[in-house]
Amino acid sequence: MGDIILYVAIALFSVALGGFLAYFLKINLTDKKAKQMLINAESEAEVIKKEKMLQAKEKYLQLKAEFEEQTNEKSIRLASIDAKQKQRELALNQRREELIKKQKEIEQKTKEVDAIKSNLTVQLEVVEKKNLDLEATRKEQVEKLEALAGISGVEAKQQLVDSLKEEAKIEAQSYINDIIEESKINATKEAKRIVLTTIQRVGTEAAVENSVTVFHIDNDEIKGRIIGREGRNIRALEAATGIEIIVDDTPEAIVLSGFDPVRREIARLALHQLVTDGRIHPARIEEIVAKTKKQIEEEILEVGKRTCIDLGIHGLHPELIRMVGKMKYRSSYGQNLLQHSRETANLCAIMAAELGLNAKIAKRAGLLHDIGKVPDEETEIPHALYGAKLAEKFKEKPEVCNAIGAHHDEIEMNNLLAPIVQVCDAISGARPGARREVAENYIKRLKELEALALSYPGVSKSYAIQAGRELRVIVGSDKVSDKEAETLSNNIAKKIQTEMTYPGQVKITVIREKRSVAYAK
Repeated sequence: MGDIILYVAIALFSVALGGFLAYFLKINLTDKKAKQMLINAESEAEVIKKEKMLQAKEKYLQLKAEFEEQTNEKSIRLASIDAKQKQRELALNQRREELIKKQKEIEQKTKEVDAIKSNLTVQLEVVEKKNLDLEATRKEQVEKLEALAGISGVEAKQQLVDSLKEEAKIEAQSYINDIIEESKINATKEAKRIVLTTIQRVGTEAAVENSVTVFHIDNDEIKGRIIGREGRNIRALEAATGIEIIVDDTPEAIVLSGFDPVRREIARLALHQLVTDGRIHPARIEEIVAKTKKQIEEEILEVGKRTCIDLGIHGLHPELIRMVGKMKYRSSYGQNLLQHSRETANLCAIMAAELGLNAKIAKRAGLLHDIGKVPDEETEIPHALYGAKLAEKFKEKPEVCNAIGAHHDEIEMNNLLAPIVQVCDAISGARPGARREVAENYIKRLKELEALALSYPGVSKSYAIQAGRELRVIVGSDKVSDKEAETLSNNIAKKIQTEMTYPGQVKITVIREKRSVAYAK
């Protein structure tokens, strides 16, 4: 509407302007030209007026159509809203009627519940009265039973509980034994499979070393030349090698005594060269010993390199390679240390592969686990800890260092490689023929086993048999029952595990002995 008013105003303004110009020109112009201009102006004003009126009319019609369209749309929307409102009112009215109906039903149910409640109250009172009568009757019966039995109800209950406890304890122990036996069968079967598979794939030779080397000679005349004038040759040889040389009445033999196997080997080789050459005097002895030491060092390094190549171990520090070669001249309980380390390395690799671990790292740790036994200097640190320090010094991996240091439980294990090295070390050392056990320690261990079994009540005799791998315990039949015998065998086994150190496993057999004696006269 505002646009229509604007167009109309413009048209009226144009007409007024044309009339004003015509009036002005009529007053001020008198010539023909002015009249002509007036006529033209009036005609132009008339044309403008008609155009503006047409435009105003068109705009008016357009705005009117838009207004009617909007009005129709609003009417439709209002009609829709009105219909929805009516539907809602109908739904609300329907819901209100349903609520009123439900409220009436609830009131009816409430009345019924109240009636039932009143009936139940009456019945409860009757039941309570009967319960009181029953309780009084029960007390009377209990008093009569206690008088007849001669014990109180509490005592009888306690006796029943004790009996049930004992019975449950025996049954539980039997059940535990069955479970333990079943677990042992399965666990032992799997463990044996892995260990046997591992051992069968490793074959090594067992070498026995000691602290004495015997040097054989062709005749006893050479003994005098080795001793020399006033013993100067033998003194020079002992000073150069650090080995005690024993020349006694043993025919065609000289004994080289010393705890360092490398020095004994140097002395043996030097003595062999001196005897072969025939020139034996202090200066020659020093020269030959120095040359032999150099040869032995080269041989140690070559043995270490060859061992690493044979085992497929690469990137080992040269000093560690030298220590590996040095193991050739070291023994532990009669077992050659290099052979033991090679065997442990192979066992570790195979067992790690069986368990899905890194076989190369396991083999590396197995080879290096005893390098603390071949130190270049004397140390009071246990060989496992010293070996771990050496491995750490020469940039070995942390899991390898931990496995070396923990294979005798002197530090805590922090990876799965450590128990594998420990187990494989024990397998290599405990296999038949690998090591020699001192007789005194062996006898002491057997006596400790027998004494441990005798410490339990009811045990009359105990025997350690099969080199200490089985302990037979004899108990009196009047002191120990069959069920208690099972418990006793488990208790002895647990005590042996916690208090003693032993290779392999110990089988405990409890025998419940019953004797019947009669005399014929």
